[in-house]
Amino acid sequence: MKNIYLSLSFVLAVSLAQGQNKQTRVADKLFERYEYVEAAQEYLKLADKGDADTYVVKQLAESYYNIFNTKEAVKWFSKLVEEKQEAETYYKYAQMLKAEGNYQEANKQMEQFATLAPNDQRAKAFKSNPNYLAAVKSQAKLFDITPSDISSDKSDFGAVLANDNTIYFTSARNTSRRTHGWNEEPYLDIYKATFNENKTISEATPLSDVNTKWHDGPVAISSDGNTMYFGSESFNEKEFEKGKTTTTEQTIKKGRIYLYKATKEGDKWTSVKPLPMNNKSYSVRNPSISKDGKTLYFSSDMPGGLGGEDIWKVSVDGDTYGTPENLGKNINTEGNESFPFIADDNVLYFTSDARQGFGGFDIYKVDMNKPTEATNIGAPVNTEKDDFSFTFNKSKKVAFFSSNRAGVDNIYVAIPVCGVNALVVTKNAKTGALIEGATVSAMDAKNVLAATQTTTEMGTTNFGLNCEMVYNFQATKTGFENAIATMQESEGGETTIEILMNPIMPVITEKEVILAPIFFEFNKSNITAQGAEELNKLVMVMNEYPEMVIFAKSHTDNRGSDKYNMNLSDRRAKATVQYIISKGIAKERISGQGFGESEPKVNCTKCTEEEHAQNRRSEFLIVKK
Repeated sequence: MKNIYLSLSFVLAVSLAQGQNKQTRVADKLFERYEYVEAAQEYLKLADKGDADTYVVKQLAESYYNIFNTKEAVKWFSKLVEEKQEAETYYKYAQMLKAEGNYQEANKQMEQFATLAPNDQRAKAFKSNPNYLAAVKSQAKLFDITPSDISSDKSDFGAVLANDNTIYFTSARNTSRRTHGWNEEPYLDIYKATFNENKTISEATPLSDVNTKWHDGPVAISSDGNTMYFGSESFNEKEFEKGKTTTTEQTIKKGRIYLYKATKEGDKWTSVKPLPMNNKSYSVRNPSISKDGKTLYFSSDMPGGLGGEDIWKVSVDGDTYGTPENLGKNINTEGNESFPFIADDNVLYFTSDARQGFGGFDIYKVDMNKPTEATNIGAPVNTEKDDFSFTFNKSKKVAFFSSNRAGVDNIYVAIPVCGVNALVVTKNAKTGALIEGATVSAMDAKNVLAATQTTTEMGTTNFGLNCEMVYNFQATKTGFENAIATMQESEGGETTIEILMNPIMPVITEKEVILAPIFFEFNKSNITAQGAEELNKLVMVMNEYPEMVIFAKSHTDNRGSDKYNMNLSDRRAKATVQYIISKGIAKERISGQGFGESEPKVNCTKCTEEEHAQNRRSEFLIVKK
């Protein structure tokens, strides 16, 4: 049902221009109205008759994707990618494969996605750390979870515990309501129940003061319990966009999700008002209000975002609201970020389908008090299925979230446990630059190895460790001295450890500047991240010796023809020179030339791999010091 609400936020970008015909008209009409269950049934009729062309296969895959029927989605996506598709298709296929636990095949599809969309933030994150799952699974367990006894056989989500022990949540359990075509469940209503001291929950009752005939919820409750923000449909205001179906000339009304504010008077919620940021061109939903009541967080597909749906915030002063502000790429991606919840300690929890996780939607958190990287909160809260709508009452030490791991969106209770998530950040001690690809090992006070991880392009890695223990972290990387940092005993939660690594500076002789080996990708001459790191050291030396003039020589091993090797080495030498010039060194001070295999360091015929590596080198001769 989470996906029903998501559908009302924006029109899914599925191309309907190709493949439509009289045969698909009925199915297409259902698809355009978000009635994916019935749409899939109609498309399947065509497939059973042998009329499943690429268009029908795509529509089936998208229909099942939108209702998170992962098994059927995987079946039809696998047929779809037999022919070349757009990048997003491979990304969606990968998400469905992860949700089915097939991570190996999911990675193959992510490789294809990254090839087609190399500048996408999701692609960059995958390429920098394709084996991220081991690190995510190694995190400390932050919560023990149990199913909540307020869940029904219909969708239940958005549970939030107010300080007066009232739980508000959203549910499709009212079978007297009309059903929605997305998954044939009743429309959503807001419910309330009481959370008892023994952690049992009283029978839920509908919040008739604010429920409408449309979808309602989820809600946010102010710290004093007297103000409620909640979502409902724009049809309440008789506002919608008119459009026509692609297959017919029938006019349809496209509603949005709007946010409303209500005030508690006695036992009643009154003075229901729509918020000024509502707009019939986009949705605003999933509210969360800060402890001081001055900042409202929400999700929206409004213009100015980074992806399909982003998380935003707006200042609040009574009934006056500021200009919505996007939370930026530290939180939002090209995918969907939703269900924000701001805890009393100013830690933001949110849901994303585009960050590195177990599969489907995962729950992440970020400390809004400092510019840290958002982190996955790990198992058992997150699984390969959809996990979302996390809320945390810090004072009562209990959290709630929803998941479809049992086949329908249910509410779960999460109790915090004592574990430490240690975020290790590796930096160049001389420049402060983040160091990617450093190997970091965590050892306890008795020098027993707890775990080993590799830092991402952000110079970070996460360790799940035990409370009340001292840990030492050792970082190693070629071109840097080994470095150690210590984490003192912790009572749990998150902590950040910074490791400063001193670069091993070049050896300067009378004749040359000796750097660590500079590696190029096979048959390529572009400067890699590792090569740039080493060449930066040469730049430092040349800045220290402003009269120094360098001649860069590039060599290959003896595999390949003489001409091929000469051309390749010359391209690499020129790329090296261009890099040095780009860092502010005058072009008169640096030149270069490729020498192919003509000047081997080790003169061998049947060379070993080690001998090949010694011959495949760069040299930086000092022309003038």
